[in-house]
Amino acid sequence: MSTSLENKKIVSGDPAGRAFRQERVAVLPVAKRIRGLFAGRTVVDSTAALILFEHDHLPVYYFPVADVDEAVLVPSEKSTHCPYKGDASYWSIAIGDRVALEAVWGYEQGIEGAPDLRGYRAFYWNALDHWFEEDEEVFVHARDPFKRIDTLRSSRHVRIELDGVVLAETRRPTLLFETGIATRYYIPRADLRAELLRSSETITACPYKGKASYYSAQVGDRLVEDIAWTYTFPIPDIPKIEQLVAFYDEHVDVWVDGELQERPVSTWS
Repeated sequence: MSTSLENKKIVSGDPAGRAFRQERVAVLPVAKRIRGLFAGRTVVDSTAALILFEHDHLPVYYFPVADVDEAVLVPSEKSTHCPYKGDASYWSIAIGDRVALEAVWGYEQGIEGAPDLRGYRAFYWNALDHWFEEDEEVFVHARDPFKRIDTLRSSRHVRIELDGVVLAETRRPTLLFETGIATRYYIPRADLRAELLRSSETITACPYKGKASYYSAQVGDRLVEDIAWTYTFPIPDIPKIEQLVAFYDEHVDVWVDGELQERPVSTWS
């Protein structure tokens, strides 16, 4: 549940990062220690990474070659071309009997107008077993430093309906505001119509909130799968949503203080 930074590049000399100019691809230095593990071995460990932003893509870490365990890399014949970054070469990771095919890439020749990525390597996030920022494990993808999440307790009257049937109603919601995503209303379990909800086997992960489990809604003969979710054990940064339940507003009617909210149009519509 995340969005990518679009067309933004920090202007050199602006340490606060508040001045921008339009670019297709942009990079920023990362002060965090970033580690990636595969088959029980640390294959990258860096305090000098770059984070790359590209229009309509998730952010990606690029690491100095010196911080990558080249002993486990096997060159591949694969190559790809990006008009914004150049020609990429690829490497597989081989440790014991485990191999991650073409999991690493790098741009060994720069092109005019693009960030200079020579001497850096990037990894497909899902190819590695574990990622850590400092000593905290991170899931799904690199965290976007431009994304902000605020969770605020509220006394607003929120009612969730599906086909005119009330699924939840509360005057004590927690509102979650996430950059680029519609407001989500997290509702105490005691304020749910629990008899209308069915536990789902679906589990997803968010790098900013943790692992989510899901509920489907049964209204009459209609079953709407995975219409709500909860973070039973959110990451420590987002404690206020623990055990609360949110619905996909794209598929339900949401009333806030007596006013029907417009359904957002998003990836989940």
